[in-house]
Amino acid sequence: MRRVFVVASTRAARAGLRAMLAGAEVEVVGEASGLEDCDEALAGVDALVVDEEALPEARRALATTSDAPALVVLAGDLGLVAVLRSLPIRGWALMLPEAEAAELQAAVVAASEGLAVLSPGLLEHLLGAPQPTALDLEPIEEPLTAREREVLELVSQGLSNKLIAQRLRLSEHTVKYHVSSIYSKLGAASRTEAVSIGVRRGLISI
Repeated sequence: MRRVFVVASTRAARAGLRAMLAGAEVEVVGEASGLEDCDEALAGVDALVVDEEALPEARRALATTSDAPALVVLAGDLGLVAVLRSLPIRGWALMLPEAEAAELQAAVVAASEGLAVLSPGLLEHLLGAPQPTALDLEPIEEPLTAREREVLELVSQGLSNKLIAQRLRLSEHTVKYHVSSIYSKLGAASRTEAVSIGVRRGLISI
């Protein structure tokens, strides 16, 4: 039986996750809207299930927790893979918020066993269509500047514009300008697409 702690911003979301996780192999032993002062509650827990809003707080808590549990995140941003890989945890899963109960339970079990799991929908997006290599791609009409590549690297780590601004000691407005410029130069419509294109072009690595 895997012991699970749920963190979600609303009571309805927590209740929904509790219902989805209830099964023969998973037991929800606690829940909270945040992780502040939850160190004792996480003791003996096999997996932590969080929504995207709770991920930054979960990163901070798990980075300083000995024998950290596995982490299962409900989000649709493939850029978070780099974030999860960087954490000192036993295993992780990135699942779409609309994942079925059976998928979520299986992800908890696998992550608690030390495996890395991607939601089938995200995996299909990542691997489903053949992607051209950097050598096959047309050169970018206007290359990214060194600062834009720096911003794109931090975007790939799942950082928000605010956190990127703090990391690079820039204003949030300036970061937004750089992100907009990156979209324009790469022909991307979202952060996930910009990261995907950046990886394919060899501009960043995950």
